[in-house]
Amino acid sequence: MEVKINKEIRQYKENIFFGLTMRQFVCSALACIVAVGIYFITKPIFNNTGTVSWLCMAGAVPFALLGFVKYNGMTAEKFFIAWVKSEILTPKKLVFKPNNLYLDMYRQCEKSKKKAKKVKQDKKEKKNRKKTKTDNEQN
Repeated sequence: MEVKINKEIRQYKENIFFGLTMRQFVCSALACIVAVGIYFITKPIFNNTGTVSWLCMAGAVPFALLGFVKYNGMTAEKFFIAWVKSEILTPKKLVFKPNNLYLDMYRQCEKSKKKAKKVKQDKKEKKNRKKTKTDNEQN
């Protein structure tokens, strides 16, 4: 007696109906429902059975693919969401803007030094004005 065990447990899929997973079965049933609906809607419009059958297949294929297609381990809707994010929502041209903290700190320090120097110079000028004013008053 031999029991098959998957090497990767995440790859295990439980078969529910006819060897299909639940996802595949639901998508297949949905594809059949869509095909039958398209048949009954288009049969009175087109008298040619070939045209109606091609329309039914074209309508059912997207729903069938949703259940069976996997790309890089992603289901169809996860792939579609990832594609929309990468192609539409994110910018095509990425611009690198560095954030240099040391340069910012240096500039801030230089600015405060200049400000302190200016304040000191203003005090000196104010003191000189007072001195010249008192000198002028005494003369």
